[in-house]
Amino acid sequence: MAQGRGRSSGQRRRVTVPGISELLRPPPEVPAGASQRQASGRVSHSHKITVYLSGAELLALERARLTLRGYGIPADRGRIVREALAVLLADLDAEGEQSLMARRLREGR
Repeated sequence: MAQGRGRSSGQRRRVTVPGISELLRPPPEVPAGASQRQASGRVSHSHKITVYLSGAELLALERARLTLRGYGIPADRGRIVREALAVLLADLDAEGEQSLMARRLREGR
C-alpha cells in the first residue's frame, strides 16, 4: 500500500450516526410552493450509505450516465442517484400516498 494511504489492519474508521432524537424528529415543514427538492450536487458529503445493486441496475445506471454525457451533461453515478432521490422525494412530498414511490412500494416492485 502507498505510504500515507489506507489503514493498518488493526484500525477501524469511526462513523458517526444520528441519535434517537434526530431519528424521531418530525420532518421539517415544506414551504408552500416548494414543489421540488434540490440535490446537493458536487459538494463534499459528510454522510455515506451503501446501496447494493443488481448487475442489471448497475448497467442501467451506467447507461444513464453515458446517455447524459451524450447530452453534454457530465454526471457521476453518485450525482445521478442524488438527483433521482431528490425527484422521488419531491414527488412523495407533493403527492403523498399517490406518489410514484409509494405506489411502486405498495405494489411490491
